[in-house]
Amino acid sequence: MNQKIIYVALAAMTILASCEEKKTGTMENKQVCISDSLAKMITIDTAQESTMKNELKLSGEISFDENSVVKVFPFASGQVMNVNASLGDKVTQGQTLAVIRSADVAGTYTDLTSAKADLAISQRALQQAEYLYKNGISSERDYTEAKENYTKAIAANRKVQEQIAINGGGNTNAAGTLIVKAPRSGYIVEKNISAGNFIRPDNSSSLFTISDMKDVWVNANVFETDISKVKTGYAAQVTTLAYPDKTFTGKVDNVGSVLDPDSKVLNVRIVLPNPDRLLKPEMFTNVLITNSDALQAVSIPAEAVIFDSGKNYVVVYNSKCNLQVREVGIIKTVEKTTYLSSGLKPGDKVISKNQLLLYNALTEE
Repeated sequence: MNQKIIYVALAAMTILASCEEKKTGTMENKQVCISDSLAKMITIDTAQESTMKNELKLSGEISFDENSVVKVFPFASGQVMNVNASLGDKVTQGQTLAVIRSADVAGTYTDLTSAKADLAISQRALQQAEYLYKNGISSERDYTEAKENYTKAIAANRKVQEQIAINGGGNTNAAGTLIVKAPRSGYIVEKNISAGNFIRPDNSSSLFTISDMKDVWVNANVFETDISKVKTGYAAQVTTLAYPDKTFTGKVDNVGSVLDPDSKVLNVRIVLPNPDRLLKPEMFTNVLITNSDALQAVSIPAEAVIFDSGKNYVVVYNSKCNLQVREVGIIKTVEKTTYLSSGLKPGDKVISKNQLLLYNALTEE
C-alpha cells in the first residue's frame, strides 16, 4: 500500500516538473513552423547592446521666459487716468498702454520754462558784456563772468531737456500728462496697474511685462530621491491638458541649487519653443525627462515581451521551424524599449508582433 502511494507521488511530481519546464525552459522538443501567411503578420527584431535610458515623470507649470521680456516701469509718480491693455492682450510697439497725470511731469516742464528764460537772459547779458568790454567800458572780469553764467544756463537747460527725454520725452506734455507706450510688440504677461491707482515716487514694481512668447519656461519640482536623474541639457517631453494629443519637446535649462525648505523639492526649469503660441502661462503640464546612463544592456522592443504567470518571456526566432520560448529578466522599460538582465544576447532575434499566437502554440500541452 505504501509503495503504491510512493509511485503516485512520483508520478505527480513528474507531471509538475514537466509543466514547470514548459514555462521556464526552452521548448526544443516541440516544433512549430511559421506559415507564409503568418510570416506576413509577424515582425522580427534583433536584440542589441545599447546604452540604457532613464525617465522621470514630473508635473510642472508654464511661465513666460524671463530672459526675453520687457518690463515697463513708470517714469514719474502720479495718478493713473486710463489703462488701455489687459492681461494676455497682444500689443504692438508704440501702442498706448496707459495714461498717467503727474505733478512731477508738470514740474519738469515748469523747470524747463525757467531754464529757457534764464538762458535767454544770460545770453543777452553776455552780448552786452562783450560789447562793453570791446569798447573799453567794462573790465575783462565782467566779460568772463557773463560767459560763465551763459555756460551754466546752457547746462541747466540741457539738463532739464534730458530729464524730460528720459521720463518719456514726446509722451509727456506741459499739462502733466504721461503716456505709457509699449516699447516692443508682444503679449501682456504681467499687469500691475489699474485706473485710479496712485503711483508713488518710491514705486519699484513694473506696470506691465511684455513677452513675445516665442519660448516659454516650464517650472517643475523634483523630489530629493530623484535629483541625480536630472541634469542640464537632458531632453524633456511636455504634454498639457489643453492639447493632450500634442507633445512639446524641450531641454532642461536650469537645475536649482537649493531645496525648498518646506516641500523639500528642487526646482527644475525647462525651455520650450512656442512658435505657434499654443502654450500659455499658468498652464498645468506633465513632464517626462529622459537621459542616457553610462550602463550598457541588451535591449529589445517592449512589445516583444510576454508576461505570463508572473514571469516574462520572448519568442526567439532561429528559423521558420526553429522557434523557442525563453524567459528573460527585465531591468526596466523606458518608452518603447525594454532592457534585459538575462535571457538574450546581442544578435538574438525575437518576434515582436503577433508573437502571442506562436507562444500559445509552443507552450500548449
